[in-house]
Amino acid sequence: MGGPARAEAARLSAIFEATGAQAVDTSILQPADVLLDLYGEDIRARAYVTADPLRGEMMLRPDFTVPVVRAHMEEGGDPARYTYAGEVFRRQETDPARPIEFLQTGFEIFGGDPAQADAEVFATIAGALEGLDLRPSTGDIGILMAAVRGLGTSEARKAALLRHVWRPRRFRALLDRYSARTPLPAHKTALLAAADPMAGIETLPGLRSRAEIEARIATLRAEAETPPLGEEETALIDMIVDLRETAPNVLSSLRDIAVDMPAISDAVTGLTRRLDALSARGVDVETLPFEGSFGRTTLEYYDGFVFGFQSPTRADLPPVATGGRYDALTRQLGQGRAVPAVGGVIRPELVVQIREGRA
Repeated sequence: MGGPARAEAARLSAIFEATGAQAVDTSILQPADVLLDLYGEDIRARAYVTADPLRGEMMLRPDFTVPVVRAHMEEGGDPARYTYAGEVFRRQETDPARPIEFLQTGFEIFGGDPAQADAEVFATIAGALEGLDLRPSTGDIGILMAAVRGLGTSEARKAALLRHVWRPRRFRALLDRYSARTPLPAHKTALLAAADPMAGIETLPGLRSRAEIEARIATLRAEAETPPLGEEETALIDMIVDLRETAPNVLSSLRDIAVDMPAISDAVTGLTRRLDALSARGVDVETLPFEGSFGRTTLEYYDGFVFGFQSPTRADLPPVATGGRYDALTRQLGQGRAVPAVGGVIRPELVVQIREGRA
């Protein structure tokens, strides 16, 4: 990494340390099983995997948040705040121009009032980027997740939708299927129509056992017998996903939606408190953009407030900064113990590029 980028990383780290954040570091090699448990096999497409004869599969650090959360949940006390700077590694399978190794500088807050912590992280990162021509974006994945949990359908369907919140196309396909907007695929219809789908099959295809196949068929039968989602509920989900306005206008729309979908009421109250906290920190919330789907294609631990800063003239560049709330991640890595947590990262080399007019 070049000297200017490292100097910028040091400048950013100093800003975060001035808030009381403790500087920490993490190992470049991380246990693969932790990341696989969190993200499933999809993470292999985004991370470099290697093998150690004693430790098993390892991954080059794809980000800092997961190892910092692990360390905090094992050793730290609440409240706490951390900052870090170093290289992360991402595989790029479609764009050879995008770097596979780059610097990240981050700021994480554990504990405290969620609305106040969200506002502090956003405002601190915005302040660190002051003077650059960047467009902010915000969202709240927690609102969509609350809406899904409140649907009048089976727990299995809600779990499937929640699992694919970060995969918008798959989420949409499931929603269309569960609402009967799209029919069941023909091969599944034929399978379920058979009295005994396993009759006459002596050699099983693939690697699944007979018991696993029969369990899958039973799941498909239960799914086929579940009544479709109501059109009104599906339309409300569509409205949440399609929101794209200034934060106050979105808040007004969400309050209207909450009348028909009370499950999102607490999340909407959280958004109200966050906007008040942002305003108190000098953020112009009247013009702050909000998108219902923002943050749904990033790493899959954000489950609440999400934000980003990007160049408005170079949409081909990655965001200069991103962040969000990840309370559920602390529960996953804390063996049941959870703590409110929010953080964000900045790409120092992109800051240098934009500042020097090379973006």
